[in-house]
Amino acid sequence: MKHLILALAIATASLAATAHEVAKGPNGGPVVDSAGHHVEMVAKGSELVLFLTEADDKPLSSTGTKNARAIVQDGGKTATVPLQPAEPNRLVGSLPQPLGAGARVVISATMADGHAVQARFVNN
Repeated sequence: MKHLILALAIATASLAATAHEVAKGPNGGPVVDSAGHHVEMVAKGSELVLFLTEADDKPLSSTGTKNARAIVQDGGKTATVPLQPAEPNRLVGSLPQPLGAGARVVISATMADGHAVQARFVNN
């Protein structure tokens, strides 16, 4: 009985962790929820673009964003990619190479109001 309860708790926790994830955003990239904000990642060639929106899908201004960066693990290599605000609601950076399948990308930034945004993606 203890094992059944533990298994159900683990299954429920993993479902709750993905409950706010959306398969694809309006720009074709994966979307994750980060403390009430949505972050969509789109990687084309060596360009990495993150689209920021509020919970109600209205654009979240990227003006004044500080310490924005992506940590990219791809093909056994790790790189830090600085992200620059681009209006109206984007963070943009240059990748050292196009993302491979299975590459992991971790985003962190501090918005102008001091709110921290973090998101994790796996490139498919």
